[in-house]
Amino acid sequence: MSVSSLSAATRGVPRVALVTCQELGGPDPDDALLVEPLRARGITVTTPAWDDGTVNWPGYDLVVLRSTWDYVTRRPEFLAWARSVPALANPAGTVEWNTDKRYLAELAAAGVPVVPTRYLDPTDPPWTPPAEGEYVIKPAIGAGSVSTGRYDLADPEHRAKAFRHAARFRATGRVSMVQPYLAAVDTYGETGLVFLDGRFSHAVRKGPMLSGPDAGVTGLYRPEEISARQPAAAELAVAEKALAAVPGDTPLLYARVDLLPGPDGDPVLVELELTEPSLFLGYAPGAATRLAEAIAARLGVLRS
Repeated sequence: MSVSSLSAATRGVPRVALVTCQELGGPDPDDALLVEPLRARGITVTTPAWDDGTVNWPGYDLVVLRSTWDYVTRRPEFLAWARSVPALANPAGTVEWNTDKRYLAELAAAGVPVVPTRYLDPTDPPWTPPAEGEYVIKPAIGAGSVSTGRYDLADPEHRAKAFRHAARFRATGRVSMVQPYLAAVDTYGETGLVFLDGRFSHAVRKGPMLSGPDAGVTGLYRPEEISARQPAAAELAVAEKALAAVPGDTPLLYARVDLLPGPDGDPVLVELELTEPSLFLGYAPGAATRLAEAIAARLGVLRS
């Protein structure tokens, strides 16, 4: 917490922005659960869009990134905005690092078990798909599983579609990623572990979403099948190792660590969500209150 944020909070009623995007037309239902716990702690809450030019961002004591899911096609603009906000959570440096999924290579180099990933740079020669195996192709800068597809490369039609999918990214100057499809997602599912103010809060199971080649997504994200989950000790250990490897020394207000069982059953990191993750506050009793308390603590407000 910066000195300026603390002094602002002591001058009167603290103000917090839960930032969304204009396409949603308001807060995501998950984030709406946070509004009343914050107000119960004497905090004024608004839900502006990040690119609303009428907002006085320095007037907030804390600006919390939430459902800013339209940044993908305007990332330079989004990062410039993030750097201009005096009291942003999570911080702008973390946002810049985390909105390009090539961070996975850094985490792998730091010893975090990560799903094997090949990055296809648009300056590289065209990608030749392997002759067999199931793979996922997705953008290095993306959100909500948009522009993501699953391909069985033993199928000639899938091979052709996979090649064209990667070629689309290359033609538009975008880095893409090729990862093996981990079959455990179809049975065990993905585990999303949510950390609030550096402490584990709760976890969810995310069901499989990719049934085949990319056919486009209507809206900002693919719908997800979510249920509560108690994570295994091995999953908690990998999540904590991934968070410990994040560059920077500013404490994170929130984080979500997405894991899948690898071929040997051990958990591997799929994504580390530090920018605008769904936190699934409605799937764990007290989760919204815990996040409200973490925000209040940063504002120097006594917990009610």
